[in-house]
Amino acid sequence: MRIQKKDTSSAAAAASALRNNKIVIIPTDTIYGFSGLFGKTADAIAQIKGREENKPFIALIAKPSDIYRYTDAAVPDYLLQLWPAPLTLIVPLKGSETQAFRCPADPWLRDVIAATGEAIYSTSVNRSGTPPLTDIDTICAEFEASVALAVDGGELAGLPSTIIDVCSAVPKILRQGAISVNIR
Repeated sequence: MRIQKKDTSSAAAAASALRNNKIVIIPTDTIYGFSGLFGKTADAIAQIKGREENKPFIALIAKPSDIYRYTDAAVPDYLLQLWPAPLTLIVPLKGSETQAFRCPADPWLRDVIAATGEAIYSTSVNRSGTPPLTDIDTICAEFEASVALAVDGGELAGLPSTIIDVCSAVPKILRQGAISVNIR
């Protein structure tokens, strides 16, 4: 099923599908992403992409403070103050693993995430090893049958997010992307 992002029911439809552990294609503040509930749908997304299951996906959160639902690490305030933005922070989870989180700049997307009550995965819409798709018609032709819903936000060809690892005492930029960050 395909719905226009501008449709007044699109956020509720996307959130409902996500809450039911379905995979949804959604426009983000950077590019289109396969999304599903954090911690519950990684295998299904990996299967659609043809990706190794042990390679982690970025998780999106509704507001900056939500990161503390998943980590006890002290994230530098100057980085948190940049959110919402195309900035991904890798933090240690409560436990032994690490996870990348982003609080997206798109208010519609933050509303969808908030309505699910949990973080959601987001990974580029493409087959593993191929470039991300930006045209919704091409995306739907290839993947619509594999997902519960595709939200049409028009053509998206944004830059990927900047990725910073904050697991050690000094944060480290792993990828300079859509926003420029100076590490302090």
